[in-house]
Amino acid sequence: MTVHNMRRWALLSTAMAAGAYLLFPRALSRALAPPQPDADQSPSDLGLPEEQVWLDSASGTRLHGWFIPVGGQAPAVIVLHGWGGNAAVMLPLAPHLHEAGFHALFLDARNHGFSEHDSFTSMPRFAEDLDVAAEWLRARDEVTSIGVVGHSVGAGAAILSASRTDRLEAVVSVASFAHPNDIMRRQMAKVPGPVLTVILGMVQRIIGYEFDDFAPRNRISRVAGPVLLVHGDADSIVPLDNLYELAAAHPEAELLVVPDGDHSDLAPFEPHVGDITDFLSRHLDGEPEVGRR
Repeated sequence: MTVHNMRRWALLSTAMAAGAYLLFPRALSRALAPPQPDADQSPSDLGLPEEQVWLDSASGTRLHGWFIPVGGQAPAVIVLHGWGGNAAVMLPLAPHLHEAGFHALFLDARNHGFSEHDSFTSMPRFAEDLDVAAEWLRARDEVTSIGVVGHSVGAGAAILSASRTDRLEAVVSVASFAHPNDIMRRQMAKVPGPVLTVILGMVQRIIGYEFDDFAPRNRISRVAGPVLLVHGDADSIVPLDNLYELAAAHPEAELLVVPDGDHSDLAPFEPHVGDITDFLSRHLDGEPEVGRR
């Protein structure tokens, strides 16, 4: 490349970055809106009891969830989906948790499922919604302790929430990324460097947090309770090395690598759900009434 062309490219990149800074806030707000898959299944469709729950988020929007009781006092597990998911997507876990004797709360984060829409959503807002769900469960006499199973962004939110509170006494992280900056750079690898830098800076401005402040690999060491890290070895969205980054930051965490497990297909994970319920049974207070329906 000649010096002239290099200068032209530098000027073009600078102009693109400046344009991005001026024009991207509105576009990024739209980009931060997750896809909306159908929420076409409820616990009753699986033959399970259900209580439809409405909670108030930190911003006042209404959060939707399904509470699936087991009867009597028992630990409860919050199940939190990932970006663009919803509670219905996670319902294949419900029969397993129910049979293992756990109350379960399947939550729709803001801007997902039946929950109301806010200006945007983010991993910190997922964590805020998880905090609200945990507080609701703590107020119920039949709940003896609380764990969480989070997927993807929901897993990162579970780590963030558990790193700053003792509400969650056991954390199961399924397919969490280690750092949002790394995963976003991977997903936008074709965007020119100066423009990408502006985009990532703007995302942090919109959500109100620096990535380093909530990155799972920076927060997981602050989680006092037990952690199970679950990841598929065929994950094409969040590569398996993210699991090992998190494990290095929290050496006491238990690991479960799922053969042929991809990021959003839960089917390969189902044969291993027994390992997850066993982990929860070992670390949550109370004696689940196994097999109660």
